[in-house]
Amino acid sequence: MRDDHYTYRVSWSPDDREHVATVVEFRSLSWLATDPAAALLGLRALVAEVVDDLLASGQPVPEPLAERQYSGEFRLRIPPALHRALAIEAAEQGVSLNRLVSAKVAS
Repeated sequence: MRDDHYTYRVSWSPDDREHVATVVEFRSLSWLATDPAAALLGLRALVAEVVDDLLASGQPVPEPLAERQYSGEFRLRIPPALHRALAIEAAEQGVSLNRLVSAKVAS
């Protein structure tokens, strides 16, 4: 597993008045820098250290989201009245309930 396969993001932090890099798989880690590239490089170095420490201590290392396999299916529980309303809407549009909900999630 490589530390550069994780899901990194860099954004501006108005509170810190610097760019902040975050990584989805390690929610407690971040790195501040005046330059966005420096923020990303700093965080990647930190993540590499954390991964090395986890491996050395025999602790589990989070799997990068990019390397996970997704089935394209998930179960969603909704109130019966909403289920009925969606089924009616799908029928009125002449599409399956699955197609209707997939389109709504994508928008």
